[in-house]
Amino acid sequence: MRQAAAIFLYNYKQKKKMKFGAIIIGDEILSGKRQDKHMAKAIATMAERGIDLSWVQYLGDEPELIVATLRRTFAGSDVVFSFGGIGATPDDHTRQSAAAAAGVALKLHPGAEAEIRGRFRDDPKGVTPQRLMMGEFPDGSAIIPNPYNRIPGFSFRNHHFLPGFPEMAWPMLAWVLDTHYAHAGAERAAEAAIIVREAGESQLIELMNECLRAYPGLKVFSLPRVTPERFIELGVRGNAAQVAEAIALLKSGVSSLGFPWTPAPG
Repeated sequence: MRQAAAIFLYNYKQKKKMKFGAIIIGDEILSGKRQDKHMAKAIATMAERGIDLSWVQYLGDEPELIVATLRRTFAGSDVVFSFGGIGATPDDHTRQSAAAAAGVALKLHPGAEAEIRGRFRDDPKGVTPQRLMMGEFPDGSAIIPNPYNRIPGFSFRNHHFLPGFPEMAWPMLAWVLDTHYAHAGAERAAEAAIIVREAGESQLIELMNECLRAYPGLKVFSLPRVTPERFIELGVRGNAAQVAEAIALLKSGVSSLGFPWTPAPG
């Protein structure tokens, strides 16, 4: 078994649950000109609703790469939030790439058009073709309202496309979760852990596997720390009733192995 800073032992036979992923797009993030904040916010926003973020992928502003990625994720069942690249400037490719990946036309959405016309009704420049381009989405999309400036995002199948600007994207993320996925966090996962000292991870692997055999619906995790103090956070996550039983098993097992432990903070 490969050792790493964090080792998660998954039970692949457990009942399949809805999974959520995120795609974060922008050369400015990969070049270091800007620091991504979407991942941390997505994790926190979903956690407030009892939902876990399963994966994140960062992409540059490369149409071929975006198309290939979306073609793969469209073929899957995960709910995906995509941040960035839905504007109308030459370096924005997400709308066009989503349409290409799905094999559908890019069309001006009537709801988006209404929002854009309402947003710029009193603007001296008026509603220009360039501004209307921001409402061109893959045919079959639904709009995601933007409370910041009324320029909407869009949902297509199980994917939800949001702007790169946090002040716009984050309220839109919350709206999508509350509107379409309130049921996803109905069974909030519980977690319990202990701090194990004087043990190496390899000495706990059999105990972790024993726990998984006894509670196949849970996740067992091992999180080592080497500074400022060396210890291992050993825990379980999943159904609350089973978590209480499983952590008791781990406590007993660690004690039987002769290693001291204390409850994990929080």
